[in-house]
Amino acid sequence: MAAKANPVPSVWAREQSAPDQPALSRAAIVREAVVMLDADGIEALSMRKLGARLNAGATSLYRHVATKDELMELAVDEVAAEITVPPAGSPWRAAATEAAESFRATALRHPWLSSTLGQAGLAYLGPNLMSYSERLAALFTAAGFPEPSRAIDTLLSYVIGMSTTEAAWLTTVARSGETEAEFIARLMPAAQQAAADHDHLAAAYDEAAARAVVDPVAIRDAKFAYGLDVVLDGLEMRLPR
Repeated sequence: MAAKANPVPSVWAREQSAPDQPALSRAAIVREAVVMLDADGIEALSMRKLGARLNAGATSLYRHVATKDELMELAVDEVAAEITVPPAGSPWRAAATEAAESFRATALRHPWLSSTLGQAGLAYLGPNLMSYSERLAALFTAAGFPEPSRAIDTLLSYVIGMSTTEAAWLTTVARSGETEAEFIARLMPAAQQAAADHDHLAAAYDEAAARAVVDPVAIRDAKFAYGLDVVLDGLEMRLPR
C-alpha cells in the first residue's frame, strides 16, 4: 500500500471549513489580525488576543485558521492586494519604478510585512500574491527580458531589503513617541561620538546631522530612489539591444 503523502503545510493547500458562526468569517479574522499587526507587531499577535477582539473563543478561530503561521500567510496575502503593478506593455522603467514604490509604500504602512515574507510559509500561493507575481511577470516579459524571473528577483531583493530596514527604523521611531526629526536630533550626538575616530564615518554623520533634522522623509525617499535607479540601470543592460 502506498504511503499517504504528507499534506502541504499551507493554508492555501487545504479546504476551508464551513463556518459555524455566521458573524465570524476567515476574512473578518484576517482583517482584524492585520489591524493588530499594524498596531503592535507580530510578537503581540496571538489567537487568544485575536479571539477576544472578535468576541470569539480561540477554538472558533481554529475552525477557520489552523495555526498562527497560517494566519500570517493570510495576513501577508491580504495586504499584498494593496501593491499596484502597471499593465504589461507600459514603458518598462517607469512601470518598474511605480511597482517598486508601491511595494515600499505598502511595506511602510504595514511594518511587519517585509520581514515576514521569508517566514510566512507558502504565502506566495495566495491569490493576491499570485496576481501580483503574474502582473510583474507579464510586465518584465513584455519588456523583453530573456529571463524575467531573475530580473524580478533582483528588483524585489532590493525593494524588500530596503523596506525591511526602513520599516524597522520607523518602528523604533514610533516606539520613542517622538517625531522622526526629534528622534534623530536626540540620537545624532551619540552617533557622532561613536564615529569620531573613523574619518569617513565622522564626515558622513556630520553631514547627516545637518540634513536629517530638516526633512528625514525626503532623505529616505531620495536614498530609496538612488538605489532603485542603480538596480534598474543594471537590469536595463540585460535587455536585448
